[in-house]
Amino acid sequence: MDLSFTPEEESFRDEVRAFFRDKLPARLSRLVREGKRLRKSDMEEWHAILNERGWLANHWPEEWGGPGWSVIQRFIFDNESALAHAPRVVPFGVNMLGPVLIKYGSEEQKKHWLPRILDGSDWWCQGYSEPGAGSDLAGLKTTAVRKGDVYVVNGQKTWTTLGQHADMIFCLVRTDPAAKKQEGISFLLIDMKSPGIEVRPITLIDGEQEVNEVFFTDVEVPVANLVGEENQGWTYAKYLLTYERTNIAGVGFSIASFERLKEVAQMQKKGGRALADDPLFAARMARVEIDLANMQTTNLRVLAAVAGGGAPGAESSMLKIKGTEIRQEITSLTRRAYGSYAAPYIPEALEAGWNGEDVGPEDAAMAAPSYFNNRKLSIFGGSNEIQKNIISKAILGL
Repeated sequence: MDLSFTPEEESFRDEVRAFFRDKLPARLSRLVREGKRLRKSDMEEWHAILNERGWLANHWPEEWGGPGWSVIQRFIFDNESALAHAPRVVPFGVNMLGPVLIKYGSEEQKKHWLPRILDGSDWWCQGYSEPGAGSDLAGLKTTAVRKGDVYVVNGQKTWTTLGQHADMIFCLVRTDPAAKKQEGISFLLIDMKSPGIEVRPITLIDGEQEVNEVFFTDVEVPVANLVGEENQGWTYAKYLLTYERTNIAGVGFSIASFERLKEVAQMQKKGGRALADDPLFAARMARVEIDLANMQTTNLRVLAAVAGGGAPGAESSMLKIKGTEIRQEITSLTRRAYGSYAAPYIPEALEAGWNGEDVGPEDAAMAAPSYFNNRKLSIFGGSNEIQKNIISKAILGL
């Protein structure tokens, strides 16, 4: 595969860079670069800026509001976005539910929900994992019983990222308890303001309340909010997960993080010389750089498959495995590079507007929290062990 850009693609990259230079608020870029926490209003602000330019849902068809970009244009945009330290687009509506509705939703659902995803009317979260059904997602127990024009939902979801902000949740529910695990599942769109829904925050090791438990007690959901056919939700779930896993790989963000790691390794000293010149540390950085270059090629192949009308299959699992390993290694090396400066943990230092005294370089405060938070990457979206099973079945037939 030729990874060099054509003159037209180079021109597009210049356009993207100019957009970030002119439209990305310096305040947001600084928060991202320093690893500070973003408020809901920060994420909504960037969502609106991208939508105004028509670049928010850059993988959607033009018919539904996409810009009609090529695979290479999307690749360029994602990389430049990360290098500019732009906030990540909250993925649940744009990157996950959107493709499912475009492929499997009714015309009425597309016309109603897709514009609301774009203009920010609805903030979506994902209702997949349960206390007893994480990597074994098909073992979910949340039920939906049809009664006339509504489904009555009972059960619990967990690890619901940013669910405290959500207006809507797309959920996998069991509609046929007598069927085999994968055959009795449906895909429902549920209003988070419905009576009977309770959201309880889960506090993580870094003090952040990023994820939640969501409880459903006799929650009524209109039958019109069923996506596709009843008991076919597993098909839609697998389609969505391929997009989620590709997104988790975070190729562009790994490139940006690695560039920052190289800067830190040049600044930090060990034995009177730059840490980047230490043979052992330099060897680990070189391995990451090689793996990252290889992953870029794989990422382009996956994007090309999607552009051709397919959905990423085992390749998305490969990206998820390698991408999460690379991101974890970069955060590990960054924490090591900062040395003792990464040890003090001041939760308040991760909040915007904190004016306390920095310990070491100003962005050293995020080194340890980022390292610990990224331990989860190899688990969520389907653990890496599960991804290896998927690859072995899909490619090797095992």
